[in-house]
Amino acid sequence: MGRERELRALRADISRAGLDTISGRKAPRARVLLIAGRPGSGRTALAEALVRDLGRGYRDGVLRARLGEPGGDPVPVERVARLLLDDLGVAAPPGADGDELSGLLRDALKERRALLLLDDAADAEQVDSLLPDNPRCLVVAVARGPLTGIPDVRPCTVGGLDARSAVELLERYAGSVRITVDPQAAEALVELCAAQPAALLLAGGWLAARPTASVADLAKRLRALPGEPATTRPLARTFALTYGALPAPAARALRLLSLAPLGLADAQVLSALAGCSVSAAGSLLDGLVDLGFVRAAEHGQYEVPGCLMPLVAQRLAAEDRDSEVQLARARMLERTVRLLQSCRAVTEAEGSAARRRLAGLPRNLRFPHRAAAAEWLRTRQPALLAAARLAVADGELDTLARRLVAALVRALTAHRGAEAAAPELYGLHRLVLDVAERRGLHRERAAALLNLADLDARTGRTRDALARYRAALDAGRLAKDPYATGRAMESVGGAYQELGDWQRAADWYGRALAQRLARDERADQARLYGRLGTVHTYAGRYGEALRNWRAAAAGCRRLGDGAGHARALSEAARVQEYAGRPEESARTCEEAAEGARRAGDVRLHAALRLRLADTLDRLGDPVAARLHRAAADRLLAPRPGAPAPAGPDGSAGHDTPTDATKVAYEIRSGSQKS
Repeated sequence: MGRERELRALRADISRAGLDTISGRKAPRARVLLIAGRPGSGRTALAEALVRDLGRGYRDGVLRARLGEPGGDPVPVERVARLLLDDLGVAAPPGADGDELSGLLRDALKERRALLLLDDAADAEQVDSLLPDNPRCLVVAVARGPLTGIPDVRPCTVGGLDARSAVELLERYAGSVRITVDPQAAEALVELCAAQPAALLLAGGWLAARPTASVADLAKRLRALPGEPATTRPLARTFALTYGALPAPAARALRLLSLAPLGLADAQVLSALAGCSVSAAGSLLDGLVDLGFVRAAEHGQYEVPGCLMPLVAQRLAAEDRDSEVQLARARMLERTVRLLQSCRAVTEAEGSAARRRLAGLPRNLRFPHRAAAAEWLRTRQPALLAAARLAVADGELDTLARRLVAALVRALTAHRGAEAAAPELYGLHRLVLDVAERRGLHRERAAALLNLADLDARTGRTRDALARYRAALDAGRLAKDPYATGRAMESVGGAYQELGDWQRAADWYGRALAQRLARDERADQARLYGRLGTVHTYAGRYGEALRNWRAAAAGCRRLGDGAGHARALSEAARVQEYAGRPEESARTCEEAAEGARRAGDVRLHAALRLRLADTLDRLGDPVAARLHRAAADRLLAPRPGAPAPAGPDGSAGHDTPTDATKVAYEIRSGSQKS
């Protein structure tokens, strides 16, 4: 309210000619409208009003991002860009740095017409890294001062409200009667608050809670506070007065809210922080909203306004002992862990151990069904990730921090899947690595490095993955963890294989195999024999490849894995064919096909029949080749009464010989990857 002049100036600034236009060049980037003002001046409310007014003209919608933490620290560009990409529905690779992500964001906005609201910007560099290279987009930035360095930005500076609007704001809380009977006191109160909206809201809340108090009484109390009004910030003075009038439980609850991640809390979070019931916490939050200390946010959450957060944090530091603060933080983290465990447990099958444990939890920690848990996880995800970051940064609650990260990883994986949640999982594994390095936990360090390296490998950063796998091997050796060392050695071999260094790949697979042989881990032995067979095949060492594939087949047979035995034999047949021994290849392929038949793997059986047919064609036996192709057709034909498998486009159909040939290639690549 009372910002019509500023809104007109901002709208006019959109069409104002910039330096590029004046010089005859097309503007290369989006225009930036800057709303500058102190926290508490209503700058964000003005930006939201402008965005609501302009949003209809941008077909690709409005994107919002906060560039400052509640405590005042700038949010890393990497995190902001990833959130904006998520809003656009653009997948971003896990582990990408700020430059890569901001580049992806600019690419995503190149052909769009979108409006970006960047709130609480720290400096020009932070905004510049997010600017679209598209003049059809518009950026509304909110900052304390000018953004020097970004061309064609003229700040719209926001100060106090005009006197009439300020008095009207007080009337909303105090009622018109108290303002009408003493208009001079109302004007004096506005002056003491410097017409600053945040200070006026607190003053109005104080008056609303005291229907019998006069406006003059409040103005008198403000003047009586220590320090000269002219030299003390109006917001700080008004906060000191209104906070001092709070009942002790409400004052303590407000102080503890400064510990909430991202400044966001619901009744569950405040209940844990204050050690009270959930219903009592809900009542406290509603009361603080009425007094102007807290405002309602989305999805049933509440937040302390950013302009009040430093003042609230100062009160916490001054009035609460460190041990009490740490205990409150620990209660909050423990409650969060239990909610995450419940969130994951609801995805388990009925009758499972996790569901039985879930039934034993208090009602307010349980989710009625999977959809409710998924929605809670989606809406609370930014705060949950922030809680994990804060817990690790704190350093005093590392055990709880590790439990929190582990519970968050499991919940995200259960509800979204490992692939979809990979960007968040990457950040969480880095947090585990931070704790493990700080505490000298070699086993946890090895596990975190392996997880990070796997994510690097999946996104094509093979050399980064290789470095992490080697570091994981060192950590596993320090921890004397055979699983971690074996896994790391095998993964180092896989990275060298991806890089095409067959000799080093074979060397590392051999080291991993030696460990598995020493520990008599037969399933791992069979897999590693297959990996060795693959790299030797790539390197053209067919004799070594054949020996390893034969060993893999023998290992699968001992394990009772009929399908694995058939696949290993099929690869041995392929190696024999590469080595120029087609007759031996045909015999081995026939053996593999018979193994697939006994294992009941119809698709593998059909693919091997087709491969055998190709070999027989080369050997000059077309009649036998036709028989094998006919057998493959019969295997892949739909059975009477059975639904036909879906085709590539989702329509009903059946596998053709061409499809079966594709199956054969899929089998080959799958066996090499596994």
